[in-house]
Amino acid sequence: MNKLQVNKVAKARGGEHILTNVSFEINEGTRVGMVGANGSGKSTLFALLKGMESPDEGDIHWKKGTRIGAIDQLPNEGEKLGEMILQEAFQEANQLEKELRELEHILSTETDDKQLMKAVERYSYVQEAYETAGGYKKDSMIRQVASGLGITGLLQKPFSNMSGGERTKLALGKVLLQQPTMLLLDEPTNHLDIDAIEWLTDYLKQVNATVLCIAHDRQFLQDVAERIIEIEDGEAHSYETNFKGYEVQKEERLLLEFKHYEEQQKKIKKMKETIKQLRIWANQANPPNDSMHRRASSMEKALQRIEVKKKPIMERTKMKLSLSVDARSGEDAVLLEGVQKTFVDQPVLKQVDMHIRYQDRVAIIGPNGSGKSTLLRILLGEVKADSGSIKLDSQVKIGYLSQHLFDGYKEQSVIDVFRETVHVDEGEARQLLARFLFYGYSVFKKMHQLSGGERVRLRLAQLLHQSVNLLILDEPTNHLDVASQEVLEQALNEFDGTVILVSHDRYLVERIVTGVYWLEDGHAFYTDGAYSRAKEKRQIRLEHREQEKQVETEKKTKTKVRRERLSTEERVDELEKELAQCKDTDKKVILEAQLELLLEQWMLEEE
Repeated sequence: MNKLQVNKVAKARGGEHILTNVSFEINEGTRVGMVGANGSGKSTLFALLKGMESPDEGDIHWKKGTRIGAIDQLPNEGEKLGEMILQEAFQEANQLEKELRELEHILSTETDDKQLMKAVERYSYVQEAYETAGGYKKDSMIRQVASGLGITGLLQKPFSNMSGGERTKLALGKVLLQQPTMLLLDEPTNHLDIDAIEWLTDYLKQVNATVLCIAHDRQFLQDVAERIIEIEDGEAHSYETNFKGYEVQKEERLLLEFKHYEEQQKKIKKMKETIKQLRIWANQANPPNDSMHRRASSMEKALQRIEVKKKPIMERTKMKLSLSVDARSGEDAVLLEGVQKTFVDQPVLKQVDMHIRYQDRVAIIGPNGSGKSTLLRILLGEVKADSGSIKLDSQVKIGYLSQHLFDGYKEQSVIDVFRETVHVDEGEARQLLARFLFYGYSVFKKMHQLSGGERVRLRLAQLLHQSVNLLILDEPTNHLDVASQEVLEQALNEFDGTVILVSHDRYLVERIVTGVYWLEDGHAFYTDGAYSRAKEKRQIRLEHREQEKQVETEKKTKTKVRRERLSTEERVDELEKELAQCKDTDKKVILEAQLELLLEQWMLEEE
């Protein structure tokens, strides 16, 4: 059964056609990934689906009774704690709970039997409704979702003190707790660490809901989506497969469309030639041949009725990125020994050791708050370590791509910011920026107008023209579309220098790194090879740690039992002495009974 039908939807903004002919259906219970280049109209389509805007043309039909859950920007909640905001997901249960408290007050104060019976009946009904609404489970559900998304630390944090990323994660948690029948998720993995992404992946695969998710995280799409819808050139193309299958099927579709296009072009060309020849023959006849003229006119009308196929674009314009090294560094590019850092009595880095050699491509992975950003800032010289040794080879030249790009820039233009670090004239600057998809007037856009993806492309354009041999990249794929991610991936694989990559993009990490440092509990655990191997080793570490905890718990339990045994033995001695001195017959009976019980307990403990 269809959960959603989108029929020939079109939408324009400021005279620009964003969506021209979007049609697709989504069946109930399916998980669909939505992809497309930055600016292709995915977010516009989501705004239409959520009812925030209306289409210029076409229709959107939801199945009756569909409850939509979407990550919207939370209103300013002031000093309200995160847990209170998550509690709001249980609106029905909260109202019923309030009524239960009111009924309990009536039951404890009402004296009229008739009114009391009425209250008892109502209480029974409301209690059952409260259970159905998940009232008795809501606290455990909040703990489960908060733990999974890594937002337990936000439960007692005022909303006003939360960062934008924290507010987004809280909004995601609230949506999941609302248990809608339709989830509309727009880049849900952007602010999550790897553990949270993998938890969300498992959650979405099990949830009793239909899922439509915009994402550029290729591994997430591969793991979650059963079907891919691509928004391209204002239209929607649907592929009944996962992400890797979509890449194959898209190529097959384009080849088939190109074949049909060429066949049609040949047919049109042949018809035009035939029409032309018929007219020539008709005019050469003496007298002119009206029959041939009619045949030519008839064929011309048939030609006009043909719906001409658009020529498929076999290869889209992509960002052109080729990172070169003018001068290499020494063999030991980066060496860290015993690095420690504490913030406000909270140890972040306890004992970090790293040895990164020239041409290594290493990923630094870890949960949010594990110290990844702190470690990068220490490497960049922005933060001083409390202790330990940090050595960068004297020939190292760093190129840094931050998560927070150009934060201090607002009114400057793209071309002016580019020329701050790349000293070329305006004409050459425009040519260079065009390689990063800044065409025409877009080079004069103000920095505050740029999307996250455009900011990343501008910074990569700067890095391309700087003589660097060590790239430090902090979440470089967060705002890039799939095509740009693939270009970056290829450029990093071909880069002759050293790469330090902080990323939760498992697809990228798996394909480009030579080693992984997993940052956890203030230490950096190194694994040669790709992400999958590092994940396996981490799992072994966690299992070993769990076993150690169990052994420690068993030791404590045995110690407690020994103490209790000694305590029982001492109590037996005390009772025997008290019984020997006791002369009161009644009291003796009580003491003998107590002694008998203690002796039985002692014998059981000995067994």
